[in-house]
Amino acid sequence: MKLIICGAGQVGWQIAKHLASENNDITVIDKDFELVRRLTNSLDVAGVTGLASHPHILERAGAKDADMIIAVTLSDEVNMVVCQVAHSVFSIPRKIARVREQSYLAVDYSDLYRAEHMPVDFIISPEKEVANAAIKRLQSPAAFETESFLDGSAQLIGLKLASDCAVLETPLRQLSELFSTLEAIVVGIRRNRTLFIPSPEDQLFAGDEAYIFCAQDDVKRIFEIFGKVEESSERIIIIGGGNVGLEVALQLESNFSQYHVKIIEKNRKRAEKIADKLEKTIVLNGDGLDIDLLEEANIDKVDAVLAITDDDKTNMLSCTRAKASGCSTTIALVNEPSLTSLLSPMGVDGFISPKTTTVSSILQHIRQGLVKAVYSIGDAEAEVIEAQVLGTSSLAGQAVRDIKWPKGSILGVIKINGETLIPKGDTKIQEGALITIFALSKDIPDIEAMLQVGVDFF
Repeated sequence: MKLIICGAGQVGWQIAKHLASENNDITVIDKDFELVRRLTNSLDVAGVTGLASHPHILERAGAKDADMIIAVTLSDEVNMVVCQVAHSVFSIPRKIARVREQSYLAVDYSDLYRAEHMPVDFIISPEKEVANAAIKRLQSPAAFETESFLDGSAQLIGLKLASDCAVLETPLRQLSELFSTLEAIVVGIRRNRTLFIPSPEDQLFAGDEAYIFCAQDDVKRIFEIFGKVEESSERIIIIGGGNVGLEVALQLESNFSQYHVKIIEKNRKRAEKIADKLEKTIVLNGDGLDIDLLEEANIDKVDAVLAITDDDKTNMLSCTRAKASGCSTTIALVNEPSLTSLLSPMGVDGFISPKTTTVSSILQHIRQGLVKAVYSIGDAEAEVIEAQVLGTSSLAGQAVRDIKWPKGSILGVIKINGETLIPKGDTKIQEGALITIFALSKDIPDIEAMLQVGVDFF
């Protein structure tokens, strides 16, 4: 596939990193020469320096025969014009744009993106994606990562294992025997900063980060088995009243009436603006690092603090201060991957990566085959792919034990005839089944090839 990525920032970099090793022809455009130089020196991609919305720049990047263009520059307007030029001048078939400004995303103006107006095939809204991720973290505060699959009937849960976990040093094979009625499987382990796919003989150790796939009905048991207390987070303080903070508060007011929410916003005008848009949320004007303000907000009595300002270090320090003041659960928004190793020593319980959530949304529209969802793991270390199996797929009708899965991949939860289960060796992958696969990045091309349908499907 020939792709053009407009924008060499963190999101553009991660998309290029995911796709560069998969025999794709990738060109990245950015007006910052240094960003382009660093990216082309690090990855197997071509680079063009210039403004991505200019037709001659797109032509230099190979727009005449490109299959897809992904516009993720820092400007919404540039991203939309890129898609317009890609459509009108170069007839590029698929166009994705990242759009932040909420007025562009209002339902009343949805006709704007019709082909005859502004031809954008897929709109990615980072604020909405990050807000959704934040709410998922609040619902499962004991997990450092959660994501739903298979129409909500399955969950991927990331848990950091403590020394009091009851199943440490137990071969994974025995876990299946000990909990025979549990629809769950450990699909990935990160140990000493290295992520790997475990074998049935592998054991878990204190300090491991385990990725576990399970049926939605078994989530509570998973937390119990792995020694995690799943407490409800009904009293919440949000530090940062930007677009993400406002979106989280609005969603909590609309869909989760049990939550009692306070927002701390440093900018007075912004605090007044969001207070006008919220009905039940209490808005406080001040610095989230101010201990007096935190005490005024009853920090020692809240269940969770969600720090989501636009500054990583402020978020991390706010969580540390909240933890020291008696808050049980702290979650920070962190853009820079290199900072995540500092979170646990600082007492931060979980984090949200805007880059990861945005990249996951974009990858869903890139992956081939009947892919229904994609979730990016870590710093482009792995992906979880949900796909439907058609009759013409090489997987259809085969028993799991007979399928030659790539070494760096593992089959997770599957859904057959409405039943969500962990497949056994003799389980047959039927036509129409929904499957989830946890795969290291190097094996994604092989997984994609397995999921592609036969030519007679078309």
